[in-house]
Parts: sequence; C-alpha cells; structure tokens
Amino acid sequence: MNINATLIGQSITFFLFVWFCMKFVWPPIMSALAERKKQIADGLAAGERGKHELELASRNAADSMREAKGQAAEVIAQAEKRAAQIVDEAKGTAKAEGDRMIAGAKAEIDQEATRARETLREQVAALAVAGAEKILRREIDAKAHADLLEAIKKEL
Repeated sequence: MNINATLIGQSITFFLFVWFCMKFVWPPIMSALAERKKQIADGLAAGERGKHELELASRNAADSMREAKGQAAEVIAQAEKRAAQIVDEAKGTAKAEGDRMIAGAKAEIDQEATRARETLREQVAALAVAGAEKILRREIDAKAHADLLEAIKKEL
C-alpha cells in the first residue's frame, strides 16, 4: 500500500466526517448551547428581578411598619385622652352628687332646727303660762288667750 493513497483516503474520510458532523451533529449541539445560554441569561435576569422585588418589598414593609407604629401611637394617644375625659367626667359627676347630698343634708338640718325651735317655743310658752299662772295664782284659759300665746311664741 501506498502511503500517499492512504493519506488521501484518510483525508477524504476526515473531510466527510467533518462535513457530516457540521451538517447533522453541530447544529443540534449549537442550538442546545444557545438554548442553555438563553435559560441561564433568563435565570440571571429573574434573579436580579427577584432581588429588586425583594428590596422593594423590604422598603414597603419598613414603610408599613412605620405607618403602623404611627397609627398605634395615635390610637394610644386617643385612648389616653379619652381615659382622661372619662376620669374628669367621673370627678364632675361625683362632685355634683356630693354637692347635692350636702345641700340635702343642709336642708334636712334646717328643717330639724326649725322643728326644734318650734318645739322649744311651745315648751317655753307652756312654761311661761305655767309661771304666769303661779305668779297670778289663778288659772289662765289657753283657749281664751291664744292670741296672747302666739305673740309670746313669736317673740321667743
């Protein structure tokens, strides 16, 4: 066998093999690589979008927390204000009730004092009549001298 013929045969076989690979094997491999490259690029882009969305969500969560804390502080302030109002109203009601009770007690004391004065006047009038009767040594008719006794009561 001749080396040149073998070399030419091997060269032809090599070129046929390269042509076959370029025609039938290379395009599916290149399309698979391109598809894989596109998937990786899409995955990286999705990761970046996810990272950006996570950052936005963190900002929104922080804003929501600040807003919620502000609202909570406002609600607490309103509750404290309402509690102070309720305490003030209760104090006012208690003071009014106490004043009413004091006024009632004073009125009752005045009535009792008036009754005691009237009783005392009647007793003094009876004692005066008894004393006058003893002084005069005669009996004074209470019915006949009712006007006189009333005048004495009023003087006392």
